[in-house]
Amino acid sequence: MISKSLQDQINEQIKNELESAYLYAAMVAYFKAEGLDGMAHWMAVQTKEEIGHAKKFFDYLFERGGVAELKPLSVIKSKWSSPLEAFQDAYEHEKFVTGKINELVELALAEKDYAARSFLDWYVDEQVEEEDSVLKVVQLLERIGPSGQGLLIIDRELGRREAE
Repeated sequence: MISKSLQDQINEQIKNELESAYLYAAMVAYFKAEGLDGMAHWMAVQTKEEIGHAKKFFDYLFERGGVAELKPLSVIKSKWSSPLEAFQDAYEHEKFVTGKINELVELALAEKDYAARSFLDWYVDEQVEEEDSVLKVVQLLERIGPSGQGLLIIDRELGRREAE
C-alpha cells in the first residue's frame, strides 16, 4: 500500500505531466501557425509522451492501492517570439520536471518505499533523455541564429521524429 504523502506527490506529478502535455500542445499550435510543421510534429510526439507519462503514474497509484485525484491544470505559456524561445522554454520545463521526479525519489527513499523507488527509476532515466533531446534542438537553433535556410533544415529534420 502506498503512503498518503507519496500518493499526494504522485497526484501532483500527474498534474505536472499533463501540464507538460498542455504546454507542448500550445507549442504545436505556435509552430503550426508559423508554418514550421516539422517542429509542430516533434512537439506533437512530445505531447503524446507526456500524456503517457501521466497515465503510467495514474495506473501505478491503483496498482499500489492508492487513488488518483486529477487536479486543475494551468496554462504555463502559449506564445513565443521564436522557435528558439519555445525550445528554450521546453528545456527549462524539462529541468523543472526532473527536479520534481528527484523530489519523488527522495520521498520514496525517506519512506523506505522500495517499490516506488524502483518504479521511479524509469522516470529518472527518461528525464535524462528528455533534457538531452530538447537541449540538442536548442543548441542547433542557437548555432544557426536567425538563418531562414538553417531553420528550414532543422524543421525538416525534426519532422522525422518517430513516436515511441
